[in-house]
Amino acid sequence: MMTDEAYMQRCFDLARRGAGSVSPNPMVGAVLVFQDKIIGEGWHQAWGEAHAEVNCFNAVALENKPFIAQSTLFCCLEPCAHVGKTPPCVDLILAHGVPRVVVSNIDPNPLVGGKSLDKLRAAGVVVVEGVQAEAGAWLNRFFFTWILEKRPYVILKWAQSADGFLGEHHKKTRISGPLAQRLVHRWRAETDAILVGAGTAIVDDPKLDVRYFPGKNPLRVLLDGRGSVPSDRALLCDTEPTVVVGPFRKDISALKTIVPTAGDLALEDVLDTVYRKNCASILVEGGAHVLDEFVKNGLWDEIRTIQNPQRLGEGVVAPKIPALAVFKAQFRIGSDLVSVFSRK
Repeated sequence: MMTDEAYMQRCFDLARRGAGSVSPNPMVGAVLVFQDKIIGEGWHQAWGEAHAEVNCFNAVALENKPFIAQSTLFCCLEPCAHVGKTPPCVDLILAHGVPRVVVSNIDPNPLVGGKSLDKLRAAGVVVVEGVQAEAGAWLNRFFFTWILEKRPYVILKWAQSADGFLGEHHKKTRISGPLAQRLVHRWRAETDAILVGAGTAIVDDPKLDVRYFPGKNPLRVLLDGRGSVPSDRALLCDTEPTVVVGPFRKDISALKTIVPTAGDLALEDVLDTVYRKNCASILVEGGAHVLDEFVKNGLWDEIRTIQNPQRLGEGVVAPKIPALAVFKAQFRIGSDLVSVFSRK
């Protein structure tokens, strides 16, 4: 017989299918179980569309619908209690007569914040909360940060050689292998925004898109406080939306949004600009100075490094992992070693 924890893990697995498609909403999966058999399951597939619970009930076969009122509903986040893009899921659960509901986390949104669970209990539903709560909070760390701290979740990412260099000075340098590059494009597809500084834009001329992985391109953010990036660089001349933090310029594409500034940049203000564009996460890809500034100012939640076995001997020194960073995971992809650290 499967445990509540095992069914909740299935909810997590389903929820992850919505990565990159549901933000700034949370990733949510739901599973309906009758006599230790899954009779329905679903996940939130796209922002503005049906929630996981709706898709779960809709997936129940006609012959199994009479068993819904004897089943347990597992959901990795508290069902919504308010009218948004869709009706309240808690009312749908009550309408189906589900007698037991198991959730991982309470929704931190003040519009929900335990109200759904209170309503279920008041109606006589048995409610179990906190099942795999830590894993559930990690799954939806972007959403939790966006709601509770009113800023995007910040991921610092860099690739480095075995001897600790990001690349050669003033020269575009390929560090990681093709499989790791595809992984980075997946990370881009799963985050809402991506940021680089002027130095990276000038030397590497990156597109910051997801051409090696299916999904949406993140909103691009360029820090160019002195207006030094030439107008022929991809970030300034192509047709992709880009937020340019720097002085006003007439020589760049009209599709670019200018956030006026001059000289030194306040990173907190940059993050606030991204937050106000409904971006719940941002991937900071460099260069070294920008990464160091985010670390120095404590403006990071997660760090992902890719280390290749090649040695450069000299070049741009990679940032140091902060002492307070907590090791989360490590794995190999091709010839590269990927390491993940969190702030807590």
